[in-house]
Amino acid sequence: MEKKVAVLIPCYNEELTIRKVIRDFKEQLPQAEIYVYDNNSTDKTAEIAKSEHVIVRHEPRQGKGNVVRQMFLDIDADVYIMVDGDDTYPAAEVHQMIAAIDEGYDLVIGDRLSNGTYFSENTRAFHNFGNRLVRSSIQMLYNTKIEDIMTGYRVFSKPFVKSFPVLSKGFQIETELTIHAVDHNFRIKEIPISYKDRPEGSESKLNTYSDGMKVCLMIAKMFKDYRPLPFFTVVASLFILLGLIVGIPVVNEFIATGLIAKMPSAILATGLEIFGLLSFSTGLILDTVINAHKKQFELHLLQIYEGLNRDGK
Repeated sequence: MEKKVAVLIPCYNEELTIRKVIRDFKEQLPQAEIYVYDNNSTDKTAEIAKSEHVIVRHEPRQGKGNVVRQMFLDIDADVYIMVDGDDTYPAAEVHQMIAAIDEGYDLVIGDRLSNGTYFSENTRAFHNFGNRLVRSSIQMLYNTKIEDIMTGYRVFSKPFVKSFPVLSKGFQIETELTIHAVDHNFRIKEIPISYKDRPEGSESKLNTYSDGMKVCLMIAKMFKDYRPLPFFTVVASLFILLGLIVGIPVVNEFIATGLIAKMPSAILATGLEIFGLLSFSTGLILDTVINAHKKQFELHLLQIYEGLNRDGK
Protein backbone atom coordinates (compact mmCIF):
# COMPACT_ATOMS: atom_id res chain seq x y z
CA MET A 1 0.00 0.00 0.00
CA GLU A 2 1.39 3.40 -0.98
CA LYS A 3 1.91 5.61 2.00
CA LYS A 4 0.06 8.89 2.31
CA VAL A 5 2.54 11.76 2.59
CA ALA A 6 1.61 15.21 3.88
CA VAL A 7 3.77 18.32 3.64
CA LEU A 8 2.94 20.77 6.43
CA ILE A 9 3.97 24.41 5.96
CA PRO A 10 3.16 26.81 8.82
CA CYS A 11 3.30 30.38 7.50
CA TYR A 12 3.23 33.95 8.70
CA ASN A 13 3.98 36.67 6.15
CA GLU A 14 6.00 34.58 3.68
CA GLU A 15 4.73 36.00 0.37
CA LEU A 16 8.27 36.29 -1.01
CA THR A 17 9.12 32.63 -0.58
CA ILE A 18 5.99 30.50 -0.22
CA ARG A 19 5.50 29.97 -3.97
CA LYS A 20 9.01 28.56 -4.39
CA VAL A 21 8.68 26.31 -1.34
CA ILE A 22 5.42 24.86 -2.65
CA ARG A 23 6.80 24.29 -6.16
CA ASP A 24 10.00 22.71 -4.85
CA PHE A 25 8.07 20.17 -2.80
CA LYS A 26 5.60 19.52 -5.63
CA GLU A 27 8.54 18.71 -7.85
CA GLN A 28 10.14 16.37 -5.32
CA LEU A 29 6.91 14.79 -4.01
CA PRO A 30 4.22 15.00 -6.70
CA GLN A 31 2.11 12.42 -4.85
CA ALA A 32 2.07 14.32 -1.56
CA GLU A 33 -0.69 16.54 -0.22
CA ILE A 34 0.64 19.99 0.64
CA TYR A 35 -0.98 21.99 3.42
CA VAL A 36 -0.26 25.66 4.03
CA TYR A 37 -1.53 26.93 7.38
CA ASP A 38 -1.72 30.71 7.33
CA ASN A 39 -1.28 32.23 10.79
CA ASN A 40 -2.89 35.68 10.42
CA SER A 41 -0.58 36.88 7.65
CA THR A 42 -1.00 40.52 6.66
CA ASP A 43 0.52 40.00 3.21
CA LYS A 44 -0.45 37.80 0.25
CA THR A 45 0.86 34.49 1.63
CA ALA A 46 -2.55 32.77 1.59
CA GLU A 47 -3.52 34.09 -1.85
CA ILE A 48 -0.26 32.94 -3.41
CA ALA A 49 -0.59 29.50 -1.80
CA LYS A 50 -4.14 29.14 -3.14
CA SER A 51 -2.97 30.04 -6.63
CA GLU A 52 -0.58 27.08 -6.44
CA HIS A 53 -3.55 24.72 -5.88
CA VAL A 54 -2.54 23.40 -2.48
CA ILE A 55 -4.71 23.06 0.62
CA VAL A 56 -4.77 26.37 2.49
CA ARG A 57 -6.18 26.67 5.99
CA HIS A 58 -6.20 29.48 8.52
CA GLU A 59 -5.19 29.32 12.19
CA PRO A 60 -6.42 32.40 14.10
CA ARG A 61 -4.44 31.70 17.30
CA GLN A 62 -1.09 33.39 16.83
CA GLY A 63 2.06 31.33 17.31
CA LYS A 64 3.77 28.44 15.57
CA GLY A 65 2.93 26.05 18.40
CA ASN A 66 -0.78 26.73 17.91
CA VAL A 67 -0.41 26.10 14.18
CA VAL A 68 1.42 22.81 14.67
CA ARG A 69 -1.19 21.68 17.19
CA GLN A 70 -4.00 22.26 14.72
CA MET A 71 -2.10 20.64 11.85
CA PHE A 72 -1.50 17.51 13.91
CA LEU A 73 -5.19 17.39 14.89
CA ASP A 74 -6.54 17.99 11.37
CA ILE A 75 -4.32 15.98 9.08
CA ASP A 76 -4.28 12.22 8.69
CA ALA A 77 -1.26 10.76 6.91
CA ASP A 78 1.38 8.06 7.21
CA VAL A 79 4.36 10.39 6.85
CA TYR A 80 4.33 14.02 7.98
CA ILE A 81 6.88 16.50 6.62
CA MET A 82 7.05 19.82 8.45
CA VAL A 83 9.02 22.64 6.86
CA ASP A 84 9.08 26.41 7.23
CA GLY A 85 7.79 28.56 4.41
CA ASP A 86 10.89 30.77 4.27
CA ASP A 87 12.82 28.80 1.63
CA THR A 88 15.78 28.07 3.90
CA TYR A 89 15.50 24.27 3.76
CA PRO A 90 16.23 22.11 0.68
CA ALA A 91 13.24 20.17 -0.66
CA ALA A 92 15.61 17.87 -2.61
CA GLU A 93 16.90 16.34 0.62
CA VAL A 94 13.47 15.20 1.80
CA HIS A 95 13.80 11.76 0.20
CA GLN A 96 16.49 10.55 2.58
CA MET A 97 14.41 11.81 5.50
CA ILE A 98 11.35 9.87 4.32
CA ALA A 99 13.53 6.81 3.78
CA ALA A 100 14.50 6.97 7.48
CA ILE A 101 10.80 6.84 8.42
CA ASP A 102 10.44 3.77 6.19
CA GLU A 103 13.35 2.23 8.13
CA GLY A 104 11.35 2.56 11.35
CA TYR A 105 12.37 5.91 12.79
CA ASP A 106 9.68 8.09 14.37
CA LEU A 107 11.36 11.50 14.21
CA VAL A 108 13.84 12.52 11.51
CA ILE A 109 15.60 15.82 12.10
CA GLY A 110 17.03 17.94 9.32
CA ASP A 111 20.32 18.88 10.98
CA ARG A 112 21.53 22.34 9.84
CA LEU A 113 24.40 22.56 12.30
CA SER A 114 26.65 19.54 11.72
CA ASN A 115 27.91 20.52 8.27
CA GLY A 116 28.38 24.17 9.24
CA THR A 117 26.08 25.73 6.64
CA TYR A 118 23.83 27.31 9.26
CA PHE A 119 26.65 29.16 10.98
CA SER A 120 28.08 30.36 7.67
CA GLU A 121 24.75 31.41 6.15
CA ASN A 122 23.10 32.89 9.25
CA THR A 123 24.67 36.26 9.92
CA ARG A 124 22.74 36.88 13.15
CA ALA A 125 25.34 36.18 15.82
CA PHE A 126 22.89 35.89 18.69
CA HIS A 127 20.83 33.31 16.76
CA ASN A 128 23.96 31.19 16.36
CA PHE A 129 24.79 31.63 20.04
CA GLY A 130 21.21 30.75 21.01
CA ASN A 131 21.26 27.55 18.97
CA ARG A 132 24.50 26.47 20.63
CA LEU A 133 23.17 27.31 24.09
CA VAL A 134 19.93 25.39 23.60
CA ARG A 135 21.76 22.42 22.10
CA SER A 136 24.23 22.25 25.00
CA SER A 137 21.46 22.59 27.58
CA ILE A 138 19.34 19.81 26.09
CA GLN A 139 22.32 17.51 25.62
CA MET A 140 23.34 17.96 29.26
CA LEU A 141 19.89 17.84 30.87
CA TYR A 142 18.47 14.97 28.82
CA ASN A 143 21.63 12.98 28.10
CA THR A 144 21.22 13.06 24.34
CA LYS A 145 23.56 13.69 21.43
CA ILE A 146 21.07 15.45 19.16
CA GLU A 147 22.82 18.32 17.41
CA ASP A 148 20.05 20.53 15.97
CA ILE A 149 17.32 21.06 18.54
CA MET A 150 15.53 23.99 16.88
CA THR A 151 15.45 23.08 13.20
CA GLY A 152 12.17 23.71 11.39
CA TYR A 153 12.68 20.79 8.98
CA ARG A 154 11.41 17.50 10.39
CA VAL A 155 9.69 14.33 9.27
CA PHE A 156 7.41 12.37 11.62
CA SER A 157 5.78 8.98 11.74
CA LYS A 158 2.05 8.78 12.36
CA PRO A 159 2.40 7.28 15.87
CA PHE A 160 4.63 10.19 16.89
CA VAL A 161 2.21 12.84 15.60
CA LYS A 162 -0.90 11.24 17.06
CA SER A 163 0.67 10.75 20.49
CA PHE A 164 2.29 14.17 20.82
CA PRO A 165 0.55 16.62 23.19
CA VAL A 166 1.37 20.12 21.94
CA LEU A 167 1.74 22.50 24.88
CA SER A 168 3.82 25.32 23.43
CA LYS A 169 2.12 28.18 21.64
CA GLY A 170 5.09 29.77 19.92
CA PHE A 171 8.54 29.01 18.54
CA GLN A 172 9.33 26.80 21.54
CA ILE A 173 7.53 24.02 19.67
CA GLU A 174 10.73 22.73 18.01
CA THR A 175 12.42 22.27 21.37
CA GLU A 176 9.29 20.61 22.77
CA LEU A 177 9.17 18.15 19.87
CA THR A 178 12.77 17.11 20.54
CA ILE A 179 12.38 16.75 24.30
CA HIS A 180 9.18 14.73 23.88
CA ALA A 181 10.92 12.34 21.48
CA VAL A 182 13.92 11.90 23.76
CA ASP A 183 11.92 11.47 26.95
CA HIS A 184 9.52 8.91 25.48
CA ASN A 185 12.26 6.89 23.81
CA PHE A 186 11.11 7.40 20.24
CA ARG A 187 13.46 6.35 17.47
CA ILE A 188 15.27 9.48 16.34
CA LYS A 189 17.60 10.04 13.42
CA GLU A 190 19.43 13.19 12.41
CA ILE A 191 20.33 13.77 8.78
CA PRO A 192 22.73 16.63 7.97
CA ILE A 193 21.20 19.02 5.45
CA SER A 194 22.35 22.16 3.71
CA TYR A 195 20.89 25.47 4.83
CA LYS A 196 20.64 28.86 3.17
CA ASP A 197 19.62 32.09 4.81
CA ARG A 198 16.44 33.92 3.90
CA PRO A 199 16.45 35.78 0.59
CA GLU A 200 16.81 39.54 0.66
CA GLY A 201 13.60 41.23 1.76
CA SER A 202 12.37 38.24 3.79
CA GLU A 203 12.54 38.83 7.53
CA SER A 204 12.69 36.35 10.38
CA LYS A 205 9.74 36.41 12.78
CA LEU A 206 11.99 35.40 15.67
CA ASN A 207 12.85 37.94 18.31
CA THR A 208 16.32 36.95 19.46
CA TYR A 209 15.89 38.03 23.06
CA SER A 210 12.22 37.49 23.93
CA ASP A 211 11.86 34.20 22.02
CA GLY A 212 15.24 33.05 23.32
CA MET A 213 14.11 33.69 26.88
CA LYS A 214 10.85 31.80 26.22
CA VAL A 215 12.82 28.79 24.94
CA CYS A 216 15.12 28.81 27.99
CA LEU A 217 12.15 29.03 30.37
CA MET A 218 10.44 26.21 28.49
CA ILE A 219 13.53 24.01 28.81
CA ALA A 220 13.53 24.58 32.57
CA LYS A 221 9.80 23.89 32.78
CA MET A 222 10.02 20.71 30.75
CA PHE A 223 13.01 19.57 32.81
CA LYS A 224 10.77 19.96 35.86
CA ASP A 225 7.83 18.21 34.19
CA TYR A 226 9.72 15.36 32.51
CA ARG A 227 12.53 14.76 35.03
CA PRO A 228 11.25 16.00 38.38
CA LEU A 229 13.61 14.02 40.61
CA PRO A 230 16.86 15.51 39.18
CA PHE A 231 15.23 18.95 39.02
CA PHE A 232 14.04 19.00 42.62
CA THR A 233 17.26 17.36 43.79
CA VAL A 234 19.11 20.39 42.42
CA VAL A 235 16.65 22.73 44.15
CA ALA A 236 16.95 20.77 47.39
CA SER A 237 20.74 20.85 47.22
CA LEU A 238 20.71 24.64 46.89
CA PHE A 239 18.45 25.06 49.93
CA ILE A 240 20.49 22.60 51.99
CA LEU A 241 23.76 24.30 51.01
CA LEU A 242 22.41 27.73 51.96
CA GLY A 243 21.13 26.27 55.24
CA LEU A 244 24.59 24.90 56.01
CA ILE A 245 26.24 28.22 55.19
CA VAL A 246 23.89 30.04 57.56
CA GLY A 247 23.73 27.32 60.21
CA ILE A 248 27.33 26.16 60.65
CA PRO A 249 28.43 29.35 62.50
CA VAL A 250 25.43 28.93 64.81
CA VAL A 251 26.33 25.30 65.54
CA ASN A 252 29.98 26.22 66.14
CA GLU A 253 28.93 28.92 68.57
CA PHE A 254 26.64 26.53 70.41
CA ILE A 255 29.43 23.93 70.71
CA ALA A 256 31.83 26.55 72.05
CA THR A 257 29.50 28.40 74.46
CA GLY A 258 26.43 26.24 74.92
CA LEU A 259 24.31 29.21 73.83
CA ILE A 260 22.56 30.32 70.65
CA ALA A 261 22.99 34.05 70.42
CA LYS A 262 22.10 34.32 66.71
CA MET A 263 18.51 33.10 66.95
CA PRO A 264 17.40 34.59 63.59
CA SER A 265 20.23 32.75 61.83
CA ALA A 266 19.25 29.52 63.58
CA ILE A 267 15.62 29.91 62.47
CA LEU A 268 16.65 30.77 58.91
CA ALA A 269 19.01 27.79 58.71
CA THR A 270 16.31 25.44 60.01
CA GLY A 271 13.80 26.79 57.50
CA LEU A 272 16.23 26.39 54.60
CA GLU A 273 16.98 22.78 55.57
CA ILE A 274 13.26 22.02 55.85
CA PHE A 275 12.63 23.55 52.41
CA GLY A 276 15.45 21.40 51.05
CA LEU A 277 13.95 18.21 52.43
CA LEU A 278 10.49 19.18 51.19
CA SER A 279 11.88 19.84 47.70
CA PHE A 280 13.56 16.44 47.60
CA SER A 281 10.34 14.76 48.83
CA THR A 282 8.40 16.58 46.12
CA GLY A 283 10.82 15.25 43.52
CA LEU A 284 10.36 11.68 44.77
CA ILE A 285 6.56 11.96 44.66
CA LEU A 286 6.47 13.55 41.21
CA ASP A 287 8.96 10.99 39.87
CA THR A 288 6.51 8.24 40.87
CA VAL A 289 3.68 10.12 39.16
CA ILE A 290 5.74 10.60 35.98
CA ASN A 291 6.63 6.89 35.85
CA ALA A 292 2.93 6.03 36.09
CA HIS A 293 2.20 8.53 33.31
CA LYS A 294 4.89 6.95 31.12
CA LYS A 295 3.26 3.54 31.56
CA GLN A 296 -0.07 5.00 30.45
CA PHE A 297 1.61 6.67 27.49
CA GLU A 298 3.16 3.35 26.39
CA LEU A 299 -0.25 1.69 26.54
CA HIS A 300 -1.71 4.54 24.46
CA LEU A 301 1.12 4.20 21.95
CA LEU A 302 0.51 0.46 21.74
CA GLN A 303 -3.14 1.13 20.86
CA ILE A 304 -2.04 3.46 18.06
CA TYR A 305 0.28 0.82 16.62
CA GLU A 306 -2.40 -1.85 16.90
CA GLY A 307 -4.78 0.43 14.97
CA LEU A 308 -2.17 0.92 12.24
CA ASN A 309 -1.59 -2.82 12.00
CA ARG A 310 -5.32 -3.42 11.57
CA ASP A 311 -5.37 -0.86 8.77
CA GLY A 312 -2.45 -2.58 7.06
CA LYS A 313 -0.05 0.32 7.57
